[in-house]
Amino acid sequence: MATKKEKVGIIGSGLIGRSFAMLFAAAEYEVWLYDIEKSQLSGALEDIKAQLKDLDSLQLLRGSLTAEEQFNNINTTDNIEQCVKDAIFVHECAPERIELKTSIYAKIDKMLSDTCILATSASALLPSKLAVNIQHKNRFIVAHPTNPPFYAPLVELVPSPWADPDVVPKTKAIMEKLGQVPVILKKEIDGFVLNRIQYAIFKESWRLIKDGIIDVEGLDKVMSAGLGRRYAFIGPIETAYLNADGMYSYADRYATMIEGIMATFREPDSFSGPVLDQIQSEMEQMVPMDSLQARRNWRDKRLAALAQLQKRMDDAEGKK
Repeated sequence: MATKKEKVGIIGSGLIGRSFAMLFAAAEYEVWLYDIEKSQLSGALEDIKAQLKDLDSLQLLRGSLTAEEQFNNINTTDNIEQCVKDAIFVHECAPERIELKTSIYAKIDKMLSDTCILATSASALLPSKLAVNIQHKNRFIVAHPTNPPFYAPLVELVPSPWADPDVVPKTKAIMEKLGQVPVILKKEIDGFVLNRIQYAIFKESWRLIKDGIIDVEGLDKVMSAGLGRRYAFIGPIETAYLNADGMYSYADRYATMIEGIMATFREPDSFSGPVLDQIQSEMEQMVPMDSLQARRNWRDKRLAALAQLQKRMDDAEGKK
C-alpha cells in the first residue's frame, strides 16, 4: 500500500512560488499551489511543465521521479483553505509588501494546524513584524530563498522571536530534503545576510559606473568571470583564507591595503536619475527587453548544470 504523501501549501504562483512547487514535487510531497487568479495558475502550470520537460531533456531534474511524476504531484487551487488545510508546511510567496503578507496570515491563521510550519519567502521583512498579530506566531519562520530557488539552493532561515524549538530544525530538514542549502541566522537584521552582501556589491558597482571607471558590461564581467567563479564553490572568507597562509597571514599581507581602499568608499546614491538611465540603456543593448525570459532560461540552465557539477564532485569526494 502506497504511503500517503505529506501535504505542502504554497501561496502565490509567481516565479518563487513556481520554483518551490517544483522543489516540493521533486521531493515527493503533495503540493497545492494557490493564487487568487485562475489564469495565473494555468500559466504557472504551463511554465512548470515546460521547465520540467526542459530539465529532463538536459538530465538536470532533481530527485528520482520522472518529470511527469513530479508534475502530477502539483495541484492548483484558487481556494486558500484547500491549499493550507492539513498541510504540514505552508510557504507564502506573495510580493514583498507587509500589508499583503499580514492580510494573508490573518486569513489562514485559523485554518492552520497547530503543528504546521508557516514560512515566508520574504527577502527583507523581519519575522517579528510579520508574525506579531497571528495566533500561530510560534510556528512562523522566514525561509528566504535565492532567486530562482530551484536553480540556486541557498535558503536563509530566520525564526520569529516566538518560534517553538522545533521550527528551525524541522524547516532546515525540509529544505535539505528538497536539496536546498539552508543557513540559520542567529538573530534578525534588516535585509538578512544575502541581500546585505548583495547590496554592498551593488552600492560599489553603482559608484564605479557613475564615476566612469567601467561600463555595465565590464562591471558584470568582473563578477561573472572573476569573483563569481571563486564564489561558486567557496565564499569570501575561505577565499581570503586560501589566498594566503590562513587569516592571520592574509591580514599581515593585505590589511593596510584593504583598510585604505575601504576608506575611499562613499555613502550610497539615490537609486534613480542619470546612472539608472545609463544602466538601463546599456543593459538593453546587452539583453533587449523582449528577450528577458529567454535570458532567464539561459541563466537557469547554467545554474542547474553548475549544481549538478557540484553534486557530482561532492559525491566523488564522499561528501554528504
